[in-house]
Amino acid sequence: MIATLYVSRLRSQATFRTSFVADLLGQVLIVGTEFLELWVILSQVSTLGGMTLVQVAVVYGLGALAFGIADMLFGEIDGLSAMIKSGKLETLLIRPVPMLLQISSLDLSLRRLGRIVVGLAMYATALGLAGFSPTPATLALAVLAPLAGAALFGALFTMAGAMQFWLVDGREFANAFTYGGNYVATTPGAVFALPMRAFFTFVIPATLIAYAPALALLDLPGPALVPSWAGWMGLPAAVLAWLVAGLLWRAGVRRYTGAGG
Repeated sequence: MIATLYVSRLRSQATFRTSFVADLLGQVLIVGTEFLELWVILSQVSTLGGMTLVQVAVVYGLGALAFGIADMLFGEIDGLSAMIKSGKLETLLIRPVPMLLQISSLDLSLRRLGRIVVGLAMYATALGLAGFSPTPATLALAVLAPLAGAALFGALFTMAGAMQFWLVDGREFANAFTYGGNYVATTPGAVFALPMRAFFTFVIPATLIAYAPALALLDLPGPALVPSWAGWMGLPAAVLAWLVAGLLWRAGVRRYTGAGG
């Protein structure tokens, strides 16, 4: 049933090819522009947070890939407040499909593939240029890291969406944690002050999405609070984050009493 639901959404979008291609190219341009910001900074200094341009590209590519996957699957959850105010959420509650699954598949956007494609290409290319030494362990981490990162981002999207049961106009508040987390995840964590690094490691684990795995993959020393072995903590952190997200989502659904119409 889940596969059928997602496939039907994808097929409906694929029929409008011109729009799809335009949106896809737009996403590619956005990702390229974001990385250009880091390139401009590194054109003025030799390293950023102790990383060279190629090493930063590993972090950025991995973070963009993880966020792209999560955004495609869970990005619509941040629009929950509009569904609550319009009463549309009530129509989802009476259907025999989990509400979270319905919301996440409302607009399963193929256009978001652009970020995934660019992120994957940058991640793979930068790894090769940065001196990645493949071993069974590091190859496993290279494959698991973007999946664990996507799971972490998905949990953040779900938690941010659940908060909108209490903050009906809280979409921008939610975006601060999801899209703000994406900015942190695609930036070397060493550039942040220690209190901010602690927050984005132990509260919102954005540094565990791409920065810490990049340290482990490239055998680089990490700054305080983010040692290189933390690169292996993405999957456990994702499991814990989803436990919290599930509890928060369940509490929010139980609290919902209708749009009042």
